Amino acid sequence: MNFEVPFAPSGLKVRYLKVFEPKLNYSDHDVIKWVASLHLNKPCVQTAAPVEVRSHRGQARSKRYAINPLGYKWEHFNVTYKITKFPNTLNKDDTRKAISIAFTKWSDVSPLTFTEITNPNKSADITIGFYTYNHTDCWWSPLHPCFDGLNGELAHAFLPPRGEIHFDNHEFWILGKSRFSWKQGVWLNDLVQVAAHEIGHALGLWHSRDPNALMHPNATYTGQRNIAQDDIWGIQRLYGCMDKKRVCDPWARLGFCERRRSFMKKNCPQRCDLCYEPLDAVSTPTPPPENVKIKIVPRGKVVGFRCGTKNTRVPPKVSWYKDGEQLLTSIPGYIVIKDRDLRLVANEFNEGTYTCRIHRRGNVVSANSWAIRLKPEQSSNNS
Repeated sequence: MNFEVPFAPSGLKVRYLKVFEPKLNYSDHDVIKWVASLHLNKPCVQTAAPVEVRSHRGQARSKRYAINPLGYKWEHFNVTYKITKFPNTLNKDDTRKAISIAFTKWSDVSPLTFTEITNPNKSADITIGFYTYNHTDCWWSPLHPCFDGLNGELAHAFLPPRGEIHFDNHEFWILGKSRFSWKQGVWLNDLVQVAAHEIGHALGLWHSRDPNALMHPNATYTGQRNIAQDDIWGIQRLYGCMDKKRVCDPWARLGFCERRRSFMKKNCPQRCDLCYEPLDAVSTPTPPPENVKIKIVPRGKVVGFRCGTKNTRVPPKVSWYKDGEQLLTSIPGYIVIKDRDLRLVANEFNEGTYTCRIHRRGNVVSANSWAIRLKPEQSSNNS
């Protein structure tokens, strides 16, 4: 059974907001905080069965990892965690060992360090627990699914700063690779693998489109238990690269990864790849236009763009980018994308360069680019 997070309640709230928010005289900042809470309180779910991942044609060279669109992350590098409830099928020592190994996978490739809190009276950044059907607030929260029993949803996690990781206590957890037990007639699930995947969510990562990545939604089904290069690029995009621990040689930090890529791959491939993302991993099909229209707008103003000027009988295929990263979907309260049109509310979150490209038969036939800058607010204090 593949249990998915229900999206209907969120959609109802968004529609409600669109109708009644203007009448309630909410500020733009209040709307942003409300929408942010929707994403913060909806967990990322991992199941035992595979899920369908749509491919995106023409994006083979684009990055595949995904960071939550609101940029949630921990604001400190020494992250603490606490196991508040242990599983029934694995002793406490092995559980602690498995969780520790899972955290180490991420600390080995990022500036983050993780410390377990064992004192029951002390709080931690990330709390971990093994629960049955009804747990914490799942019964009355439409964005938090309750567990569904054996062989369904394995675990889910919440983005920072909530940072909770919940495991289904109906499952059989082990310290070792997942396998089927003919004696017990059940699947024995690799706690290290599932925990490492969920920790990625608790650190701010979403699912990756790279089938070799630990953060791929089918990582449990395929048995992927190691951090892949795509995972490294994602976590370092959020928290910085290992250079914060002086892993890279000083001369490698001078830009040789970009200017002399072949030389760096030959002489220090591991160090270079850890500190710099390869060019074709972030490159888009074509470079952004040279002529960028700069718009300086006051905070709170709704700004709209239209890609291209010609009206065609067949709607063109349009892709939108912000600061070089593709915008695959609208972000409620932030950006609304509908074919050739994009609308946004000018604020500190939406500042940046927006580029649209019109594709025809695999080629880019038109492109436009705009830079949004906030107009400085005048001080109300009289001198």
